[in-house]
Amino acid sequence: MRNFFEPPKAKPLISADKIDKTFRSMRFKVFMGSFLGYAAYYLVRKNLSLASADMIAEGLIDKQGVGIAASAVSIAYAFSKFIMGTLSDRSDARKFLTVGLVIAALVMMSVGFLPFSASNMAINVAMLFVFMLFVGVLSGMGWPPCGRVMAYWFSNNERSFKMSLWNTSHTIGAGTLGIIALFGVGIFADLGIEQTWRANFIFPSAVALVIALFCWWALRDTPESCGLPSVADWRNDHSGVKTKEKVGEKVPFKTQLFDYVLKNKWIWMIAFANAFVYMVRYGVGDWSPTYLQETGIMTAAESKLAFSIHNYVGAVGTIICGWISAKFFKGKCAPPNVIFMTLVTIGALIYWQVPALAAATGIAAKVWAYVALILIGFCIYGPVALVTIQAVNLVPKNATGTAAGFVGLFGYLVGDSLLSKIIVGGIADRSWDAANLTMVIGAALGILLCILTIRSEKN
Repeated sequence: MRNFFEPPKAKPLISADKIDKTFRSMRFKVFMGSFLGYAAYYLVRKNLSLASADMIAEGLIDKQGVGIAASAVSIAYAFSKFIMGTLSDRSDARKFLTVGLVIAALVMMSVGFLPFSASNMAINVAMLFVFMLFVGVLSGMGWPPCGRVMAYWFSNNERSFKMSLWNTSHTIGAGTLGIIALFGVGIFADLGIEQTWRANFIFPSAVALVIALFCWWALRDTPESCGLPSVADWRNDHSGVKTKEKVGEKVPFKTQLFDYVLKNKWIWMIAFANAFVYMVRYGVGDWSPTYLQETGIMTAAESKLAFSIHNYVGAVGTIICGWISAKFFKGKCAPPNVIFMTLVTIGALIYWQVPALAAATGIAAKVWAYVALILIGFCIYGPVALVTIQAVNLVPKNATGTAAGFVGLFGYLVGDSLLSKIIVGGIADRSWDAANLTMVIGAALGILLCILTIRSEKN
């Protein structure tokens, strides 16, 4: 199995007259393969967020249980993204991403067939926790190979914008999850199946399996493995190159982890900033369907649509944030992060005060909820993308997975699992008002930490 994942060796260069055409064609293919592949990982990660309101209504689980079960994905993913990052730096990106996606889809689909019972909520939570834990481990095989692909196929001075385009994949994936789930629930209802919430797990997983086939066809590990020159040589862009590593060269794990990551104070600062960015990202996004339904602001169908819109506008916001970085800040990530996190804080304030704003203005709470979710969704995913790019730009290409994994460890373990799932879930069991206030505080802390990372890009 270890040999199966070995990265392919460099091939002799193809004829010079074919290099440009082949390079452009292959870059489009690998971009689409990594884009759709990572989007598909989000079809099999956030399913519980959409199913939880109906499961709570049926007495199968409570909000605290949802938070505990959902935290399993985040906890496992936090460590998995870090560990898989170091492994992916030594593996064929094509095989690494595709194999992980297939297994993750099968595991998440299985949740839709589990024998839940209202008579024993503790067992339900335990079953969900175990399956979500497996999904979290497998989800770690998504980002690192994509980061490897983007590092090897796109050069430094174009990467912040291209990676921002690519990073919309998770917002597209999460948004499409809501649409596919809504479609699946409708089919289950038409068929007379009572527990329609099971469709939230089954239908998106089936779509992810189809996308995995496309990824196998489209992805390739490096230009050199296809008989092409390095992207830096092809574009004559050697700016910011940290090392002269050879394709397939395996840097010792100690060097990757300690010399390039743990000894870099800016990587640590970026990691803490990422924790609060992720707290708001998931604290608002993942809990919004349950919050909107339980408070009567929206129906189940409307909350799924709001969930999708919240993610879809994030794709536009991510592109604009990346464009601002490239156009006005010469590829620097911290300044646009500060701007966008400030707007996120404004959105979080509106989200917190939805009932009060509705009462004061006479405008329906549903409208204010949409305003808040659209503003937060539009602005939060730019920093999600650029914080990781900021870390990746501080290390050599053959350590991108390790750096991204370390920053992701803080984002998912601290920001998502601990803060947005366990703490917010526990607070929400007592007061949605207090839970939403924590999002405002998290956004404000995110601004402060993003400001502190500006100096990392001064050179």
